[in-house]
Amino acid sequence: MGGSNGVLGDWTFDTLAWSARALGGVGPLRRALADRMEARLRARADRPPSELRHPPAVEQDKAAMSLALLGVAERVLAERRAGRPALRALLKTLFTDVLVHRGDESAKDRFRGRHRGATPPDFLAISPGKACNLRCVGCYANSGEHGEKLDWATVDRIVREAKTEWGTRFFVLTGGEPLAWREDRKGVLDLAEAHPDCFFIMYSNGTLIDDAVARRMGELGNLSPALSIEGMKARTDARRGEGIFDRIVGSAERLRREGVLFGMSLTATRQNADEILGDEVLEAFVERLGAVYAFVFHYMPIGRAWTLDLMMTAEQRFRLYQRTWSLIRDRHLFVVDFWNGATGSNGCLAAGRAGGYFHINWNGDVSPCVFFPYSPVNVREVYARGGSLDEVWAHPFFADIRTWQREYGYRESHEPCPSCQNWIAPCLIRDHHSDFRRIMAAHDARATDDDARAALEDPQWHEGLERFDREFWAITDPLWEVQYRNGSKGVPPGPMKRL
Repeated sequence: MGGSNGVLGDWTFDTLAWSARALGGVGPLRRALADRMEARLRARADRPPSELRHPPAVEQDKAAMSLALLGVAERVLAERRAGRPALRALLKTLFTDVLVHRGDESAKDRFRGRHRGATPPDFLAISPGKACNLRCVGCYANSGEHGEKLDWATVDRIVREAKTEWGTRFFVLTGGEPLAWREDRKGVLDLAEAHPDCFFIMYSNGTLIDDAVARRMGELGNLSPALSIEGMKARTDARRGEGIFDRIVGSAERLRREGVLFGMSLTATRQNADEILGDEVLEAFVERLGAVYAFVFHYMPIGRAWTLDLMMTAEQRFRLYQRTWSLIRDRHLFVVDFWNGATGSNGCLAAGRAGGYFHINWNGDVSPCVFFPYSPVNVREVYARGGSLDEVWAHPFFADIRTWQREYGYRESHEPCPSCQNWIAPCLIRDHHSDFRRIMAAHDARATDDDARAALEDPQWHEGLERFDREFWAITDPLWEVQYRNGSKGVPPGPMKRL
């Protein structure tokens, strides 16, 4: 029999995509399959504590996230939100290769052999260009009319090397505006076309998605845009520019028409924290326009004109935590909050840990994550001297962060993880700022731009973040003890309603 990458495998997944689209509208069959999958997911989380890898409450959160993914699949099939190319990429690349097999296991085994059993990261975030057609207030990347960008050969090499040497099949494209990046007459759509065995998520302001771009995304199937909004029209236009919200809505309509799977990218600030996941936003973008997921980012005081005043208060963040998990557990919406949802990801994802990622920016600087703009190494310089991504991964700066993650409770998938510290507060730079300062002081990691350098040199920046840490711990540490420690069974996901 041929493998999934062979001719027979491709034909099989083409057939599966056709069958899923054709049979997904058959309610009794779809519901029977969903019932069976739901029962298996719940049974897995309800095993005796001695058989669980994580504390029972953490396993319940993971089950809730898995059921939310099941909910996405049901909506996509029942409402025929995805075209055949998108369904094929969803079934073969995202589900089978990324979520089930977590990439090419043989490449991962070779990596483990080179690095004393350690597993490579599961994905990479690449910002190929700093250019953007908007100038949003507080942009973490200080994007705008900038010429800084990676050449096509470097971006293509990063993707190919991550595939062959790390087994990676999942990439996140950010910026700047990814659709504004052009190099050697190629752009992000050409990158997705050049790597059909990979799945790409693209964070986009949505304003450059015209009919032709949406049509090509529909034909490709393996590129999913997450459209950036700040809530409804007033909030979005206030931060992104007059008329931007309506343009984003127009882009969402085009994407749905072409069968492109897309989602929302939401930045939570002090001004909109209670709005971004409100019923009005969900009604507009999930129910009416067809978004199938939401990524929530917390405003970080990094980037253009950074200010602590835009950062959520500890109380606002905790309310967002409660709202996010309510939507996941009770409404089975796939909402990924990289700060408040860390029980679903086993803590901080930064610095190239297994299951996590690195960020590579438009100058080739490699940083632990998108919101940690301090880099000890440049991939273009590594390539110029004959090195590889392995050299980047092994840098002592990243190794120290991975050590901090282990001390906080993270373990690789083959290791038991019976206890962990407060994963409601997982972020090194944001939630454990004193540890961030200690690790930074031990290494020569340079700021990737002037704004990041100014922050690092500002005592008020450090004092403000450490004060936030204490305030947030005071709220969440007691919850962690009650809900996730002391043998608690946690909060099981609520009943699902079949479509």
